[in-house]
Parts: sequence; C-alpha cells; structure tokens
Amino acid sequence: MNRELKGKRISELDVENVKCLNQPLDAVRDETIGRRILGARPRGKWVFIELEGDNNLLYNTGMGANTIYYPAGTPPVEKRHIRVGLGDGSGFTSQVWWFCYLHLVKTGSLGEHKMTNQLGPTPMEDAFTPEYLGSILKGRGAVKNTLLDQRKVAGIGNVYIHDPLFLAGVHPLRAANTVTGEEAHRLHASIAAILKESISMGGLAYEVNFYGVKGGYGKPQYRVAYKEGEPCPACGVAIQKIKTGSTSSYVCPRCQPR
Repeated sequence: MNRELKGKRISELDVENVKCLNQPLDAVRDETIGRRILGARPRGKWVFIELEGDNNLLYNTGMGANTIYYPAGTPPVEKRHIRVGLGDGSGFTSQVWWFCYLHLVKTGSLGEHKMTNQLGPTPMEDAFTPEYLGSILKGRGAVKNTLLDQRKVAGIGNVYIHDPLFLAGVHPLRAANTVTGEEAHRLHASIAAILKESISMGGLAYEVNFYGVKGGYGKPQYRVAYKEGEPCPACGVAIQKIKTGSTSSYVCPRCQPR
C-alpha cells in the first residue's frame, strides 16, 4: 500500500456508509482532496495514511474487508463501500465485510484518538519481546483474552491465536498469571513464527492482498485451528472446539492441559 500510494494526491473520496466517519463527509473531503499522501503504515489492525497538511486518515476494516488497488486506466471494483481516487488515475476500493472506521485525525491530535492511542506493540515490533509478553501475563484473566486485548498486543486476531497457544502448550482459558517464564518464551516464539509463516504465504487463504490476490495460508498450514475432531499433530488425540467467552478456540486436551 505504501509503495502504491506514497507521493500521490487524493482526487476523490467516496464513502457509502458515513457512519464509519468521525467527521461529516464534506469536512473529510475538504481536508483530504488535493492533499499528497506522505506514506501509509500499519498499526495493529489499523492503517495510518499520512497526508500533507498535518492530517491522517486512520482506517480499520473491522472484521475484514477486500481492500484492492486499481492502476490508472483500470476501472475500480464495482462492489465497494469506500473508494479513494488518486490524481494519476489510480486508487483503491474497500468492500467491508461488516463494519469499518475511517477517521480523519490531525497529527498533533493522534495522541488523543481514543481508538488508537492505547494500542500495545505489534508482534513484529522490537518492543514485543519475551520479557514484554511475560509482563502482560500477570492478571487472573484468561491467556487468550489477554493476547487479544489490543491495548496489550496490537494486531492479533482470533484466527491467529489458536496455533501459537498449541505450540506453546498453553490452554487458552488458563489464568494469565499461571504462565511460566519458559512458557512465555515459547508463546512469544510461536506467535512470531505463525505470523511470519502467514506473511510469507501472502496472508490468509480467504483474504486478498492489496492487488486482489488471495493468500496461501489456510487449513493445510493450521496445526489445530479449525480442525475439530481431527488428530492432534503432536499426540494424535482428537482436537476439541471449546467456547472461550464470545469466541471459540481449538485445543488439544492432552498437549494443552488446563
């Protein structure tokens, strides 16, 4: 995204459902159209698009979206909820699966943006160390809930949490403060390994990248995730699907004792 957008000027902004905005659409257009894009970077589940004029577009696709770039001379995807047109005729569209947020925030006010100013480090950042992970596993709440708390670790979704917990031998419903230092190190390594593997394959098989190409990381690569009833790859015991709050988890009852 950064490669395709950086240096180009926004020429059009169409938003189908204005409820995703934090300001009226006309106000957002006034502050974005004609402005050059200085860069785009990920921050957890958000994308920060920095604009000249001390403004930023902060985009969160909620449960997911097909966000697709179109080159100059190519018509944009027709089924879309958001379209950003660029001065050279290129642009990108986003078809949101459920809900999203598109917020205009001044650079000087980023620290006051309540949805992003308390995000924890992402697993790809240097700040996400085994020691940091151990430091957040101190409460009595479930390990899984701690790892999905964006204020503690930004960017991990439910689909990516099952296999790291399995590889570390940690049950998702265990109290976070019962995780040992050795287990925290294993969990840290497992989170990094799973995410790097997915990234190397272009992301999840049911998602598309910025060019509309599907990823290659799916059920054949999963260890226990979404494999209820299948044998555990380590011990052969049937994988179980359990309820963990508002979400489900997949565990090996032998390798991940509670």
